[in-house]
Amino acid sequence: MNFIKRYLTRRILQKHAIAFNEWHEVTRRIPVLQSLSTTEKVRLRQLSTLFLYKKTFFGAKNLAITNAMQITIASQACLQILNLNIDSFNGWIEIVIYPGAFRVKRNITSADGLVHHQNQSLSGEAWDRGPVILSWDDVASESYSLQPGHNVVIHEFAHKLDMLNGRANGMPPLHPNMTIETWSRTLSQAYDLLNHKIDNFQHSTINSYASTNPGEFFAVISEYFFTAPDTLFQYCPEVYEQLKQYYRQDTLQRSNRSLF
Repeated sequence: MNFIKRYLTRRILQKHAIAFNEWHEVTRRIPVLQSLSTTEKVRLRQLSTLFLYKKTFFGAKNLAITNAMQITIASQACLQILNLNIDSFNGWIEIVIYPGAFRVKRNITSADGLVHHQNQSLSGEAWDRGPVILSWDDVASESYSLQPGHNVVIHEFAHKLDMLNGRANGMPPLHPNMTIETWSRTLSQAYDLLNHKIDNFQHSTINSYASTNPGEFFAVISEYFFTAPDTLFQYCPEVYEQLKQYYRQDTLQRSNRSLF
């Protein structure tokens, strides 16, 4: 079975490879990718090719989807699984792109049983076993110029990784060399510290949206891990270490290396 899978993967990479000129033209404009080594960029292009082969893009409100838009999203989504596995994004197919922020209306039942009517404007959303929904305005803004701590693609695809365990609760499937106890203790302490700062009107270097719930905390610190690793490390080096082990990447070292 592994032989067949490897054969099919090679066939896809040979027949559907993203044209190098097109790949280079798009990815050279994405700051978060610039510190990757040549070997990592080759790997990223392969993963992005497999990603685009498996996923379907749909433009909402008559938005025309271009190859450049697909490469922009695929490359940053696959950055997160650079040293993981393309199968991490299995179980769903569609990526829906709106021209700009989109409005969501739904009823939310609170823990005390009360139903709240929610009507809000979003830049992204990820559904369990459903689509990833993105605002192209926000994708473009946060892809083509570095916005430390903000990247809607990384945020929503972090939710997808988190959901591999059933729901977005800040506990993605960990590697055998990681322990649930250490992960839970480290992220819970950092999450509680952030909520304490916010409750007491204290400044925090981490976006306050991370305090919404543990799932959003994981997605937000993933944004920092890839776009502002120095900020995340200064805020909580133990959290950075856990993400380093989970993503199997040392983004701080990579970022520092690119400065020389």
